[in-house]
Amino acid sequence: MGSGPAAGPVRARYLVYFQYLGTGFNGVAAVRGAQRAVGVQNYLEEAAERLKSVVPVKFVISSRTDAGVHALSNAAHLDVQRRSGQPPFSPEVLTQALNTHLKHPAIRVLQAFRVHSDFHARYAATSRTYLYRLATGCPRPDQLSVFERNRCWALRADYLDVAAMQEAAQHLLGTHDFSAFQSAGSPSTSSVRTLRRASVSPDPASPFVLPQESRLRFWTLEFESQSFLYRQVRRMTAILVAVGLGTLTPTEVKVILESRDPLGRHQTRVAPAHGLFLKSVLYEGLKDLAGNPSCAQQENQGPEGRETPGQPEDLRRETSDPKAGGLE
Repeated sequence: MGSGPAAGPVRARYLVYFQYLGTGFNGVAAVRGAQRAVGVQNYLEEAAERLKSVVPVKFVISSRTDAGVHALSNAAHLDVQRRSGQPPFSPEVLTQALNTHLKHPAIRVLQAFRVHSDFHARYAATSRTYLYRLATGCPRPDQLSVFERNRCWALRADYLDVAAMQEAAQHLLGTHDFSAFQSAGSPSTSSVRTLRRASVSPDPASPFVLPQESRLRFWTLEFESQSFLYRQVRRMTAILVAVGLGTLTPTEVKVILESRDPLGRHQTRVAPAHGLFLKSVLYEGLKDLAGNPSCAQQENQGPEGRETPGQPEDLRRETSDPKAGGLE
């Protein structure tokens, strides 16, 4: 009896977590064409060329960040199709290979998972968290440590009314139309979002601050939602800082929110990009980078990355807005 037809190339989809310092990049998204600007995605896809996939590898980014914005952990999915007879890469091998071939020291792949073929890194995300770093007591830019430059927003003021900022942040919690905090150019079809967490807290003392620079203090603002509007976090941050400086009151923040007017007097405030970090992107059924228990596919694979029976059901797409996502 003749043997059956030879198995064709096998396409495997992966979810990868990666981090980067956004200084010097034109955002995370790839810049196509002959432009001199470059995005983080350009370097990731250049490294993926060394995987020798039958079909060129494209990264589908979960959360698009602007020029200068950093990421402690962003995410993307990609497909790798190896030649006939070659098994899929294991997630560990894929992670190591991408890091080996990355040509920019400010980008690092953290972890990879095998996922179902219709998994989508942007639409399947159930939570995104951004943090924003502030420094007070810095009258001049040259008074900030060189190790902290482009990592925080340096404010001249020595004092922030944190209690007032926290009170103002409470008005932003919950489901609202956040049109007043949306910048022009947002691709979202709806400006309604649910803000699950908004906090203002002191940051531990920076290890890069010398004893004689004790007037410098650091603060962190954190925001969590399933998705955000374009520059929503930076505009909320700017408004909360205005409250901390006494320019606005907590009640005025509620008025701004309810105005739904993105072009109002105070709504044009936007915090600088370099103080913003994408902290995490979470998915139902996948463990996060802190190692919380899950039924991640990476843990249900057989030798050489082949899927074994009993895989979890596909991760549900939680959003009804086809253009929802992280846009900062």
